[in-house]
Amino acid sequence: MQVVTTDRVIIVGAGMGALYAALNLAPTPVVMISPERLGEGASSAWAQGGVAAAMAQADSPENHATDTLRAGAGTVDADVATLVTQEAREHILDLTRLGTPFDRDENGGYVLSREAAHSFARVVRVKGDQAGAEIMKALIAQVRETPSIQVLEGVMAQGLEVQDGTVTGVAVETSGVDRSAPIMLRGPAILLAGGGSGGLFKLTTNPPRIRGQVIGMAARAGAIIADPEFVQFHPTAIDMGEDPAPLATEALRGEGATLINKHGERFMLAEHPDAELAPRDIVARAIYAQTQAGNRPMLDTRAVLGEKVLTQFPAVAQSCARAGINPAVDPIPVAAAAHYHMGGIDTDQQGRASLGNLWVCGEASSTGLHGANRLASNGLLEALVYARHCANGIHAALTDGNAQAAQVVLTFEPGGPKPPADAIDALRRCMTDNVGVVRDGAGLKQALTTIAKLERDNPECPCFLNMTTTATLIAAAALQREESRGAHCRRDFPDTADRAERTRITLDQALAIRAAAEDSSQ
Repeated sequence: MQVVTTDRVIIVGAGMGALYAALNLAPTPVVMISPERLGEGASSAWAQGGVAAAMAQADSPENHATDTLRAGAGTVDADVATLVTQEAREHILDLTRLGTPFDRDENGGYVLSREAAHSFARVVRVKGDQAGAEIMKALIAQVRETPSIQVLEGVMAQGLEVQDGTVTGVAVETSGVDRSAPIMLRGPAILLAGGGSGGLFKLTTNPPRIRGQVIGMAARAGAIIADPEFVQFHPTAIDMGEDPAPLATEALRGEGATLINKHGERFMLAEHPDAELAPRDIVARAIYAQTQAGNRPMLDTRAVLGEKVLTQFPAVAQSCARAGINPAVDPIPVAAAAHYHMGGIDTDQQGRASLGNLWVCGEASSTGLHGANRLASNGLLEALVYARHCANGIHAALTDGNAQAAQVVLTFEPGGPKPPADAIDALRRCMTDNVGVVRDGAGLKQALTTIAKLERDNPECPCFLNMTTTATLIAAAALQREESRGAHCRRDFPDTADRAERTRITLDQALAIRAAAEDSSQ
């Protein structure tokens, strides 16, 4: 394999965490590995709700931390929740300084929305449902103007090089349909900020490239993975046949929109005292049950928003228009879709992984903030907080943080295997069918058996092996957790255990669970 060595910090990913980390590392030279043009293909740009932060005078970081702990169903790290919520306000102010046009009221204060399981309105938003896109736009503008940041677009990571438990390099290839032969890019520090795994499921709100590759490559390199079984399903993906499914932001329910079925029944009133603003796992399971019963769940914005939905929530309006739906006069059909991975690469409070020289931020990480059920709009907040912590840790680890570094030049040669489209589709269908909103032992064993076969049939593509690795970790940990907790719901183990424990698992341990599942099915 061709080897290129750089003095630049290598950042894998191009979403909010990657961009913010690069800016916080400046003037230390960095090179960002971006599969798409900046701003395209990252989950951050698709985030509609906003960033959770205690900005109101009546609110406090302590209240925010309490809500985070309550939503997380017993497995949130309380110290992490305190750390993140205490820092939230300063990141909102920093993003404002960087040019993010947050919504303001007539007095110049931030417009705050209330979302599920929050005791206060504390979600800072932009143009109703444009928070992710507008924050990304502001960060990208800053990155383009920062001389220490080099961006390699159309390039993606496929694996990590490890020597004596320390990560020394990242194998990269072109990200188009015709893949190149890989190049090993070695650098002084590696930050993984390449997103989650929602696209491993056929029904998802995630961009097409977000399919667990970063978590998978870290696991294949030997990193410890935490809580992979905890996948959050968003209750209100717009059910209009698109892949990925567009999102109807939770802010709509914060404004008073209700969930009804085809009979006009408002079914959440019987499910939880907070009805539509119950924790996401409860709402997702209620939506799923209505779908399974053939009752066609829908989000009704007509009474509370009327025509205003078309201007206040433009992303929702545009998605509905593609399906011939006018949300001012028609309820929006919805379904529960894979949305956010609470689990990921295990990190400490400084964002360091179990392998040396490796830091992780954003959805690829598992910091302990989200527990078994992420509090709404804490995802972008966590990415921001840990991007800065990772940058600080990398600064401290580098012996010459302000060194000049030449631009990275990569000359790719043809020869890489094409991603197996049919196998990827089969994997995604398997995950939605067997590892979805409601799970059981038989389905999880079937999933592990199917994943193993797909892996054996397609051994030549590292990108696909990263996907099957993450899928194996999710299904194996879900099989091992014989209880229902937060977003992890087992119909064969409906009760929640008295003792709440986090999962920490290696790929070797997951493969042993997978092998046992295969043996039991023969």
